[in-house]
Formats: sequence, structure tokens, C-alpha cells
Amino acid sequence: MSSTPLQVNARLRVPVDGTDHVRGPVDAPVTVVQYGDFQCHFCGAAYPDLAEVLRQRGDTVRLVYRHFPIANVHPYAEAAAEVAEAAGRRDRFWEMHDWLYEHQDQLDPVHLSLGVEQLGLPPDEVDAEIGRQAYADRVRRDFVGGIRSGVNGTPTLFVNDVRHEGGYDLPELLAAVDAAAGA
Repeated sequence: MSSTPLQVNARLRVPVDGTDHVRGPVDAPVTVVQYGDFQCHFCGAAYPDLAEVLRQRGDTVRLVYRHFPIANVHPYAEAAAEVAEAAGRRDRFWEMHDWLYEHQDQLDPVHLSLGVEQLGLPPDEVDAEIGRQAYADRVRRDFVGGIRSGVNGTPTLFVNDVRHEGGYDLPELLAAVDAAAGA
């Protein structure tokens, strides 16, 4: 007697709410939640494909970004996440998100400050906020929510609350979004 292994798809345990960073229409039929690390090269590789999914399926999908800095591997990931939160407090999260992924090799404190300046944010204020870890609880909340949802690496994506087990290249992401939308 043989048995077939039971496949259980991990589910998002922390629902999307008003505190999340969302790009795309609020009422989109498909929600992609990304747990990411700004210093992770795999996240960096997925970044342009996720942007293209949003461009090609602008009415269908929204992207939610949550922090999952893997600090023991990426020493600048937590500070980068906090800088993104500092920018978010000033309604500039997505601009900083994009800058961080487009400058992954420049996430040390000096370059982070330059990025803050390039976006026109007040570098002294942001540096002080990061110095006192003003956004550490927010980053930690995202991280713990990821752990609760079974995240164990980055990037991890959930498509309509179900963990995406495929790859992160554009054709696979479009297929996942289209399947979730019932297309």
C-alpha cells in the first residue's frame, strides 16, 4: 500500500491591513505579499519582475511589501528596512524601496544617508530615527508575521494568501497572478 504525500500550501497568517505598504489598486482581485530583504540578491533579482507584473497587470494586482531582514547574513538589511520605514513615515516608502533595490551594493550607512538625501528627505532626522531604532518594532512585526506564515527565506511571496511555490521570473509570476485572477 502506497500513500501519496499530502501537499499543504502555506498560508499568509497576518492579513493585509492599513498599516501595510501597498502599491496598486486597493480593490485589486489579486494581492501579492512579498516578504523581502533589501540586501538579498534574490530579492533584487525579483524586484524588476514584480515591477513589471504591476505594470502589465495594473488593474488586476496589488503588491504588499513586508520586511524580512536576514541580519545574520545581510548586515545592512535591518538598517535599510528602517530607512524605508522612515521614508514611509514621510509618504515616500516606495521611492526608498526602489532606491534600495536599485542600489543594493550601497547599503552601508554612508550610502544610505546619500540615498536619503537623493530622495530629498532630511538626512539628520532620518539618521537620528535610525540611531534610536524608531522603526525597529515595525520591522520586527513584519518579520514575526513572516515566521508565523512559514517564511524561511527571501523573497517569499503569497498570492491571495497562499504561498507561491514557483519561481520569481516574469512568466511564472504572470501565470500565478492570472491563475489567482481566474484568467
